Amino acid sequence: MSGLTKSIQTATHKVDILRGIDFVIEAGEFVAIMGPSGSGKSTLLGLLAGLDNPTTGQIVLDGEDITGLGEDQMALLRGRKIGFVFQSYHLLPTLTAEENVLLPFELTGGINGTNGRGRARELLESVGLLERRDHYPVQLSGGEQQRVALARAFMVRPPILLADEPTGNLDSQNGQHILELLISLNQREGTTLVLVTHDPVLSARAARRIVLRDGVIVKDES
Repeated sequence: MSGLTKSIQTATHKVDILRGIDFVIEAGEFVAIMGPSGSGKSTLLGLLAGLDNPTTGQIVLDGEDITGLGEDQMALLRGRKIGFVFQSYHLLPTLTAEENVLLPFELTGGINGTNGRGRARELLESVGLLERRDHYPVQLSGGEQQRVALARAFMVRPPILLADEPTGNLDSQNGQHILELLISLNQREGTTLVLVTHDPVLSARAARRIVLRDGVIVKDES
């Protein structure tokens, strides 16, 4: 990210959410983005994911300049390169756990030489849910739904995984389980892991912490 800003215009004035963000995240890094509410963390993650466009500045993602890409182009790039874990899971209620995990595979037309169902079951086994693969989200606990969401995010072996408060809706035990799964999957798959969190336990496990306040980076430490 280089010279990144994000502003919105209200009825009465302009609000500067991000004000000149510059940093480089290396392949395979585990980075926690932290800061108080309103500091711009989720906005920054959304820009990284191409879910929104910056007001000014440049974003280069895995060698591709995504600044100003059209939505169709960005959707294709996200499908190939980005896994996303949301705080609120975002599982489709009409699909089983296995079908939810398979969804990115099917949306991107599959992976050459890879058996989709086999990959989905391998991931469900890695998060301890293989025996519940035929259950629907309503039949799963919050912790189990987040584990399905985590398996889904890794389905197409994305080089980058972004997570927005992945333990925010979970109790401490389930939160710790999700953290260990994130780290183990990150290490096993070699995925760059960038997450937004308020959780000091989670951020302490990151190799690097970027702290935002009022839309600027106030600390960047390993």
